[in-house]
Amino acid sequence: MKAEAVRRPSQDETDRPGGHRESERPAAGGRREPRPGDAPPRDRRHSRWDDHRRARREQLVDATLAAVARHGAGVGMEEIAAAAGTSKTVVYRHFADRSELYVAVCGRVAGQLTARLREAMASSTDPRARVGAAIETYLAFLEADPELYRFVVRHPLLDGPVAADPVSSLSDLVGEQAAALVAAALAEAGRDAAPAGPWGHGLVGLVRSAADWWLRADRPMRRADLAAHLTELAWAGLAGVLPGTAPADRTRDAHPSAVRLPEEEQ
Repeated sequence: MKAEAVRRPSQDETDRPGGHRESERPAAGGRREPRPGDAPPRDRRHSRWDDHRRARREQLVDATLAAVARHGAGVGMEEIAAAAGTSKTVVYRHFADRSELYVAVCGRVAGQLTARLREAMASSTDPRARVGAAIETYLAFLEADPELYRFVVRHPLLDGPVAADPVSSLSDLVGEQAAALVAAALAEAGRDAAPAGPWGHGLVGLVRSAADWWLRADRPMRRADLAAHLTELAWAGLAGVLPGTAPADRTRDAHPSAVRLPEEEQ
């Protein structure tokens, strides 16, 4: 008597909950039968893998930040893998290429900076003090880790063009914060808020350009002095177009560092 052949289930079948093929899976709760082209169902194994992958990507971003701090803005993938205690092959399992890792690092930096800017601008209700606090916060962020800032703006890991330039995206995020500040001042004065966009983004361009010069020149003046100069220039322009405001009296102490940031209060 010929032994009956036993068919082993394929990998596609065993990877699905219940081990059913798509055509054999019973319908439940009135749901329709799966059809060709449907996304495969996800179970707890998929969720655990997703959680692991997200956590591992965050660890690799942390390792990149540590490598930048140790080796400078020109850090390479070998140094990043070493900081992570792994190999480049493992890094590329979680990031398709160097550009994707760079974009992830920029996303982390953008989140940190915008959170600090929001906190700084919420530290006062006075428009000039809020402008000064935002400028001071931006410069403090750069000064705390200038190599990280250079890493972000110099694109050392980009293999080619990316869909969205992270630096432009970061500038846009900061510009939106500044525009929101100006819009609030205009609304309070009963003015049309339409100019808030160009004024806010123009303010960011002013501060960023001056900050880039400051770092390239190896910080020829104290951060507090640079913040004071930029605040004076920015406010002189804004005060001329915001009703009910006037340029600060140069004889009084209007130094932006007088607005103490939360991380500086001890």
